Amino acid sequence: MQHPEVKAFFDKASNTFSYVAWDPATMKAAVLDSVLDYDAASGRTSRKSADTVIAFVRAQGLIVEWVIDTHVHADHLSASSYVQSVLGGKLGIGEHIRTVQDSFGALFNAGTEFRRDGSQFDHLFSDGERYMVGRIEATAMHTPGHTPACVTHLIGDAAFVGDTLFMPDYGTARCDFPGGDAATLFRSIQKIYALPGSTRIFLCHDYRAPARDEFAHETTVSAERSSNIHVHDGVSEAEFVAMRTSRDATLSMPQLILPAVQVNMRAGQLPPAEDNGVRYLKIPLDAI
Repeated sequence: MQHPEVKAFFDKASNTFSYVAWDPATMKAAVLDSVLDYDAASGRTSRKSADTVIAFVRAQGLIVEWVIDTHVHADHLSASSYVQSVLGGKLGIGEHIRTVQDSFGALFNAGTEFRRDGSQFDHLFSDGERYMVGRIEATAMHTPGHTPACVTHLIGDAAFVGDTLFMPDYGTARCDFPGGDAATLFRSIQKIYALPGSTRIFLCHDYRAPARDEFAHETTVSAERSSNIHVHDGVSEAEFVAMRTSRDATLSMPQLILPAVQVNMRAGQLPPAEDNGVRYLKIPLDAI
C-alpha cells in the first residue's frame, strides 16, 4: 500500500490529536481534525493550535487539498473553516452530517438560518468513496456508532479513525450520544479490523491508560485486533454491547459538548452574530 507521511499535533486541553498527511512525491496534503482553542470560563476562542498546524504546512511547502473532520466532535471545537481560509483545500465530512444537523439543530433551536443539508461543507463523503491526496489513493469508510456521521479515512496505509477506537490499552469510543449505538460501533470496528494488519491507525484522542506514562496516537490493525481491551478478536457483539452500555452509563458528558457541537455542525464556523454584534453559544437546560 502507498505510504503517506503523517505529522501529529497534540492539544492537551482536549486530549485531541490533529494530523497533516501528505504525499511526499507531490507534497499535496490533507489536514484532519484541527482544533479551535476555547476557554469555557471566559467564552474566548484562540487559533494557537490551528496556527501551529498552519505553520508546519507552510514550512514544509505542502499544498492542502483537503481539510477533513472525521465526525462532529463533542470534545473540542473544530478549526476546519479557519484552516481552509488560510491554506485552501476542500472542506469535507461524512454525508451523514445531515442526521447530526437535524438532531442538534432541533436541540439548539437553531432556526431556519441553520441549514441541515450539509451545505456548510464543500464535500460530503459517502461510504466507500475513493478520492486522492496527491497521487495516494484514499477511501472514506462510514464507521458509525460513536456518532451517526463518523468516517474513517484510509489514506494509503494510514487509517484516521476519529473516536471509533483508542489505543489498545484504553479501548473504544462511547456510544451514548444522540444517534450513537454500541452494536453499530462493533460492526464498524470489524470493518476497520478487516484492513491489512500492518495498516497504521491514527487516533483522534488518547486519555493515557494508568499503566502508561506517555500519550500515544498511533497503533496498527494487528495490535488492536490482538489486544484492544474492549474489542479484541474473540469478543462477541453481545459481549461488547453489554460492556459498552454498562460503561457508558457511568460517564459524564464531555465538558465542551454543548459549545463544540454548535460550532462543529456548522463546519467550524461560529454561530452568526446577533443584532448587538456578539456571537452566542446556547446552553440547553435539562435536555441531555
